[in-house]
Amino acid sequence: MAKLRITLKKSTIGRPPRQGQTVRALGLRKIRQSVVHEDNPQIRGMVAAIEHLVDWEIVEEQGGEARGNS
Repeated sequence: MAKLRITLKKSTIGRPPRQGQTVRALGLRKIRQSVVHEDNPQIRGMVAAIEHLVDWEIVEEQGGEARGNS
């Protein structure tokens, strides 16, 4: 399943409290911070409610094994 990368691009200062609560519920705290969430209707609805404050993009899952420096 695809995921969404959501990045906070504007401050919530001076916005209605509900918009700030939505930003916090997504796990965003600072401007230019990004989080990745599963692409589902609930997350899409939250993003739509604060679309003017965030950028978002679809991120395809990396399949297979975990990679690291060995």
